[in-house]
Amino acid sequence: MKPYVAIAASLAALASVQAHAAQTIQFPMTVSAGAKTCLPNASANVIVHSFGDFENLEIVISGLPANTVFDFFIIQVPTAPFGVAWYMGDVTTGGGGIGVGNFVGRFSSETFIISPGVAPTVNKFPSPPAFVPEATTGIVTNPIQMYHLGLWFNSALDAAKAGCPATPTGFNGEHNAGIQVLNTSNFSLLAGPLIKIP
Repeated sequence: MKPYVAIAASLAALASVQAHAAQTIQFPMTVSAGAKTCLPNASANVIVHSFGDFENLEIVISGLPANTVFDFFIIQVPTAPFGVAWYMGDVTTGGGGIGVGNFVGRFSSETFIISPGVAPTVNKFPSPPAFVPEATTGIVTNPIQMYHLGLWFNSALDAAKAGCPATPTGFNGEHNAGIQVLNTSNFSLLAGPLIKIP
């Protein structure tokens, strides 16, 4: 009988640790300065659920053009010059201008980039047609923490169709995106929302 008691106690302790490790935060994003006149009703709600070893991030966007692709990034600071950026993936709106993205990774106070040394890189998407040419060598940087989020039009043409500036940027997989639409500048510059997850 004692082994069963020990197993039950171990399971209870494990459940307690897992419950303690789990944490959820929820926050809105705000319309970027460049999109305020053309997309005044754009909005996003983000939910980050931490499982301790990794996080699940869900973003729900609305008030945007229908059937349009947007590119989602983790960024160092929410507005230009943005600092370092990490491409998470695409979020596509449906007929009602609403889209949902779901991502698994490290979205917490430990989110960072590091490059201990220069390494060769592939020029996969040359310019042109890319708006921003790819670097031909890597960089060297100590760890840089990244706590902000940003969402860009996947295409400058899509931005123009929505009545927004058709300014091209490098914020998509082929480096020929449109303007930023939403960001987390509603949080302080050095304390973006992801810092809330330990």
